Amino acid sequence: MSVFVSQATATHSDLPILDLTRFYDPETRPQFLQELQVLARDIGFFYLTGHGLSHARIEEIESISQAFFALDQTEKQRLSMDNSPHFRGYTQLYAENTRNIPDAREQIDIGPELPALPFDAATPLWHRLQGPNQWPTDWDEFQQVTTAWLRDLRRIATDLLHAFMLALKVPENALDAFVTGTPNELLKLIHYPKTELQHQLQQGVGAHKDTNILTLLLQDQVGGLQVQRDGKWIDVPYVEDAFVINIGETLELATNGYLVANTHRVVSPTQQDRYSIAYFISPNVFAGDLPVLQLPAELQRLATGSVSDPLNPLLKSIGQNSIKSRLRSHLSVTAKFYPAQYQEIISNPHRVVGGQYDA
Repeated sequence: MSVFVSQATATHSDLPILDLTRFYDPETRPQFLQELQVLARDIGFFYLTGHGLSHARIEEIESISQAFFALDQTEKQRLSMDNSPHFRGYTQLYAENTRNIPDAREQIDIGPELPALPFDAATPLWHRLQGPNQWPTDWDEFQQVTTAWLRDLRRIATDLLHAFMLALKVPENALDAFVTGTPNELLKLIHYPKTELQHQLQQGVGAHKDTNILTLLLQDQVGGLQVQRDGKWIDVPYVEDAFVINIGETLELATNGYLVANTHRVVSPTQQDRYSIAYFISPNVFAGDLPVLQLPAELQRLATGSVSDPLNPLLKSIGQNSIKSRLRSHLSVTAKFYPAQYQEIISNPHRVVGGQYDA
């Protein structure tokens, strides 16, 4: 595998590596921002090193993740997301959908540990995304490690967002109002069991674009993540201690298509189980409509407008964007806590839902 730093040598079979320490150094920052500006538009995916998390910290979260999935199924089911209107907790194999097809993965979703917001028929539906997590019993280390990971990944993601803003020649804090205050962030510990389907692809995660601002993914050496480039699927191999960075549709919308959210998927492993840890940062639940940033004229000329996935259209309402994908992905939760929206989905799978609460 060939990996590289400069975007000038990028090919369709490789992704660039950016070292975040170059952003913190005044001498190397200008070149870092120039590379980020171009590669983020031309490729959309890249590896990030120099993030400040040690190899030991990475091994710790990976160990915690594997230990969780080794728990007895009864204990994992006790934490089922079906208990949570906030879409927090454990999802068993084939219980989450991408583009209406079940994904061959199990996972646990963890967010900031916050109280549920007061809620009635007049409250925007997406306010219900805030709430408490579900934790394994008698395992304080699990909560401590994952909570620390959320805190540190939020710092990295915010620094990277600031780098994006400077690379686009807008104020560093241009989108701070959407990521500070009450956070809307999510940590997913994910397990993809190996499959016996040797001669056909099984959907670990179906092809999709992320709707959030940025995704930071830590993956193991098993492989399976692929990004779509020019109509072809390109492997995204493992790079030690590096995060795979994925631009979300929210940034595509905010930059009027200068930045592009790429379509990606995970193919189920056939030789051994795969584990990954994904962190998603999204606008907070109180944010209003997303602004379109006023880019310099030379960048505006390259902005082609955002391209919405017709099967998961992007909306200007940040809150509605946040809730709609959750409603479609976790239908058992939707059926239990959002029955009106569930009926809309099953009666018309391509209709956008996620407005006011209507139980």
